[in-house]
Amino acid sequence: MIAEPVSRRNFLRVTTIAGGGLMIGFNLISEAETPHHLADDVLFAPNAYISINSKGLVTLMSPNPEIGQGVKTALPMILAEELNVKWDAVYVEMAPLDKKYGNQTAGGSGAIRSRFMPIRQAGATARVMLITAAASEWNVPETECYADDGFVIHKPSGKKLGYGELAAKASTLPVPTDVKLKDPKDFKIIGTRVGNIDNKKIVTGQPLYGMDTRREGMLFAMVSRPPAFGKTLDSFDDTETRKVAGVKNVVKAGGVVAVLATSTWAAKKGRDKLKVVWKDTGKLESTADHDIAFKDMITQKSETPSRNDGDVEKAFGEGGKIIEAVYECPALSHAPMEPINFFADVKDGKAELYGPTQVPANMRQAVAKALNIPEDNVSLGMPRQGGGFGRKLRPDNGVEAALISASAQCPVQMFWTREDDIQGDFYRPPAMYKYRAVIGADNTISAWHVNSVALNGGASVPNGFPAAAIPHFRHDNHKLDTNIAMGPWRAPTSNVAAFADETFLDELAHEMKKDPIALRLELLEKAKTAPVGQVRYDIDKFKSVINLVAQMSNWGKNTKPNVYYGFASYFSFNTYAAHVAELTKTPSGLRVTKVFSAINCGRVVNLSGAENQVQGAIIDGLSHALFSKITFEQGAVVQKNFHTYKFLRMKDSPLEVIVKFVPSDDAPTGLGEPGLPPIAPAVGNAIFAATGKRYRKLPFELA
Repeated sequence: MIAEPVSRRNFLRVTTIAGGGLMIGFNLISEAETPHHLADDVLFAPNAYISINSKGLVTLMSPNPEIGQGVKTALPMILAEELNVKWDAVYVEMAPLDKKYGNQTAGGSGAIRSRFMPIRQAGATARVMLITAAASEWNVPETECYADDGFVIHKPSGKKLGYGELAAKASTLPVPTDVKLKDPKDFKIIGTRVGNIDNKKIVTGQPLYGMDTRREGMLFAMVSRPPAFGKTLDSFDDTETRKVAGVKNVVKAGGVVAVLATSTWAAKKGRDKLKVVWKDTGKLESTADHDIAFKDMITQKSETPSRNDGDVEKAFGEGGKIIEAVYECPALSHAPMEPINFFADVKDGKAELYGPTQVPANMRQAVAKALNIPEDNVSLGMPRQGGGFGRKLRPDNGVEAALISASAQCPVQMFWTREDDIQGDFYRPPAMYKYRAVIGADNTISAWHVNSVALNGGASVPNGFPAAAIPHFRHDNHKLDTNIAMGPWRAPTSNVAAFADETFLDELAHEMKKDPIALRLELLEKAKTAPVGQVRYDIDKFKSVINLVAQMSNWGKNTKPNVYYGFASYFSFNTYAAHVAELTKTPSGLRVTKVFSAINCGRVVNLSGAENQVQGAIIDGLSHALFSKITFEQGAVVQKNFHTYKFLRMKDSPLEVIVKFVPSDDAPTGLGEPGLPPIAPAVGNAIFAATGKRYRKLPFELA
């Protein structure tokens, strides 16, 4: 695979002049459009662009931002499969922001699942048109021709023509509105292992990211921002800052002060010399205050429950064993490895931006609004990104860079330090849950009640398992308002709800003296044969991952000394995930030594990439289960860098993370996030198996 051979602008200019190419306009939202005649282009819009020039070069414009989820690798695989070319014969470029590509968001584990069928249809359409062109050239029936490896071949005679030779003729043909897709049993590329397209560039340090942007006259900008939520800028003195070598300017941009310099170090040194006065304009909140409010709120019923099957209160009054537990999840920072940055050049009523964002359309809209210019005057390029996890779903970084550039009247590369990132994030909302359940005389769960609360809401998944499997089932959800910035974090809501749900299920299994996996299968069978209320999950798919991971881990049959196991499963983003965590007692303490993971995510496009997504989610989830938390004191974030906001180190990482996928002919479902929610409860349940102690508060902080 060859990535980005030429810029998008130069590619269009060169191919338009060259002549003799094929372009198909393929509108995958409405009806197919009549093809335009851009030479050397095959155009599929608005969701994707593919082109074939007169030399047979196939180019795919990848519409969704690449944030590590592998779209730049997987999407060309889909195209190559239907077009019948080798994967490494497809060039791929990141597409610019343009309405004709449709939704260009990277979030919700949606990039590959939303593009799978459109790109298949695009590739199949091009293949059919090329076969039609060849049949016309040879004056033979189309049924005697087939496409393979970039050629159309006449089966009886063996004659063949390359795609490049057929491009011009194919471009004159009408676009078929109904083409037959390849039978999945004939797939040669989809479902195989392909290495990441950018691997070499990443390991050799070649320019890939927003921070690599350089432009004549550009200055580096570092911002002094409020030290606490509830504080805003009052005044500043930049006298000493301007004396620092390399500092060229100091500007006020919005509610922050930016230092502009010829290097990142000079900008940082200059910022250190700034004297800024901040004023209190809101409540200065603390985690301790949130906890007090949470504990009160989880004792109250909401006016409108999120789900209410049967009569929970009546069931609790009818006898049986009542089990109660409270679970706590802290705020978290996203902390992607790539620190926050953005390039902006604002001049003459126009803005050029380049940098990491998961929502390019929202970014353009926010920048236009901040600068009070038309959206059409904002151009936005999308580099590869060093992780997103929800942090880059907000446009604050691009807006900040644009305002600084406008104030300083020069191109700027705005960047944050790790401390800026951790202390100025949009955080995962902390949450607290109170669970109550009744175990009846027949040793089944007859009632289940959850009372949840989170900062700004978002703690409840009322229709998730075991909803529909328990006769009396109620979810109450509360919101505690805050002036601290909260936002989506990898697998929003599911990342906290799964810990509480799956730990409580494990507790109930032990109280009932039932195997934790057997209890879940029993509940799923009840949801299938005698559902209570709506079933919002696929029972058979849920069972498929539970049974597979039990087989993978040899569940219930392991007799190794000092080795213990915990199980958890969860459904999110239309994908089913089940994990078994292996915990080993060592002289230095407990360690997660192995994780088994079974996933049902529909058809897997790139097996290597899919495994990487699940493994990455598990490692990420382990970090936060074992170590990470954000706390607030008087509106300020206590944690500063990775020495206080701790991540998993190599010495703490599992020796193996074994991932298997349930074979499926269904279209792909989400994958970047579903592997994360079940890992914390799986580890917590393994800790209980090893120690007999329940950890109901994250992080576990074992050492």
